[in-house]
Amino acid sequence: MTDSHTGADLFTDALESYGVDYVFGNPGTTELPIMDAISRSDLEYRLALHEDIAVGMASGYAQRRRYHAHHDDSIMPVGVANLHIAPGLAHGLGNLYAAKIAGAPLVVTAGNHSTDFRHEEPILSGRLADMAREFCKWSDEVLDVSALPTMLRRAFRVAITPPTGPVFLGLPLDVTMAETDAEPERLGAIPNAGGGDPTQLDRAADLLADAERPVMVVGDHIARSGADAVAAAVDLAEATGARVHGEILSSEVDFPPDHDQWVSYLPVSETLASMLMDTDTLLFAGCSTNTTLTRHEEPLVDSDATCIHVSDDAWQVGKNQPADAAVIGDPGLVLQGLTERVRKRLSEDVVADRLEDVAATKEMVESEMAGYGEGDGDDPRASKAQLVDTMERVAGDAAIVDEGVTSKFAMLIRWDLAPEQYTSNKGGGLGYGLPASVGAAVAENQRDDPRNVVGFIGDGSYQYYPHSIYSAARYDLDLTVVISDNRNYRILKNNTLHLMGGEEDDYDFVGMDFEPSVDLVKNAESHGSRAQLVETPDEIESALSAALARDGPDVLDVLVHD
Repeated sequence: MTDSHTGADLFTDALESYGVDYVFGNPGTTELPIMDAISRSDLEYRLALHEDIAVGMASGYAQRRRYHAHHDDSIMPVGVANLHIAPGLAHGLGNLYAAKIAGAPLVVTAGNHSTDFRHEEPILSGRLADMAREFCKWSDEVLDVSALPTMLRRAFRVAITPPTGPVFLGLPLDVTMAETDAEPERLGAIPNAGGGDPTQLDRAADLLADAERPVMVVGDHIARSGADAVAAAVDLAEATGARVHGEILSSEVDFPPDHDQWVSYLPVSETLASMLMDTDTLLFAGCSTNTTLTRHEEPLVDSDATCIHVSDDAWQVGKNQPADAAVIGDPGLVLQGLTERVRKRLSEDVVADRLEDVAATKEMVESEMAGYGEGDGDDPRASKAQLVDTMERVAGDAAIVDEGVTSKFAMLIRWDLAPEQYTSNKGGGLGYGLPASVGAAVAENQRDDPRNVVGFIGDGSYQYYPHSIYSAARYDLDLTVVISDNRNYRILKNNTLHLMGGEEDDYDFVGMDFEPSVDLVKNAESHGSRAQLVETPDEIESALSAALARDGPDVLDVLVHD
């Protein structure tokens, strides 16, 4: 221990000055100066038993705090994760990828060997910044303590400036142990993405006014901009009489699903998605993942369709379809500007005619989706529909973090989720949802009036990082995890049939069943949580009600059928 002020102390000083409360991580030798500095700071360390869990916790925390920051501008909506040199960073890349796709504002750091020692290729060596670069907005390493204040300020600004996302900084031992009298640089104002180019706004308004059957496809960049942006999407839909769908792989609530003009989330199926986007004019607002799981044989959007793109991310504008009008700016502000312009261009009669078409399509889609998730009525286990319906009834206002995978669509179809209520694993790689649930619970615990947090996790996903529960128990977090347990990788079986054809009996499904099954109840209890096996539909309500009423973590392993 030293009495001098070091780079590690400057690191913790900067985090405190920027409003950071927690550092999520799993420590190693190259991080020891940081750990020592944290022990002498007001920061709180949240231990994860694996680096990917730490990144997932920080990301889930950041996503919840971003919602909170829309209502309180004093909140710093950034998650901070500190990892252990090259193997630790490699462990964290799975959820760093997930954070990138989710646009989670993260600052990820990792210790590294001293800059004058690496030529000997010591144990755990690696090119950290290069390793992280693909999954970050910016990735770099601090090579001298004199650069540390500027690079930390830059890291936070890049992470939080729209479009938000993760950044990485390597922190060598000689930098964190060096003496310094420098102080943190002020963060400065963070801009929004602006209201958009007026010329493009006028062009987009003209195209919407001239459309015969306009369709809005809303994406998660709308939700990231806040509840006001969701309200702006509603105003524009009402002003245009447009039919509204959520983009493929929507993972947040970008439009109220109980609104008359809301029809559905777009499915990953090429046939259904292209059918729902078969119209003369489409507005893609805040979209980033609007394509199928595997390659589609025909275009999802007709080449003659008029396409309008709105996003705070220039990369997404015109990415997969041509942009006949392209507006780069904050989705909420842009949609407000479009609404003002469109109202001057459309009569009430035109809007009324369009709404009749919306109602007809909505009725057709709802009839197609009726009964989704209800499954085989003879199976003693719960159907996905029964599980979701009970969750909505018992935990209707809870904050949901979802990695239910094959149960996800039952939740999206059957539950009228509200803005800022729901986040899901947009990246698709398993092992994000459970750590993100723990991080979300940390974020809610900071509020004066916290919401219940429910992690809705598939059994395959849960078994990636069941030791996430240790962190929830260690910090006595109020978290309820509901495992939708069909005891197999059902998504892979479904994808096998979709990709290769045939019937289920035609395949052995190698590596897709859990036989023997893991005792998830004992596993959760071993990590410090209460846990219960829920074997029938009738048990779900009482088990969930009791779990929500208790403080601390609960895990409910709910058996469901395919």
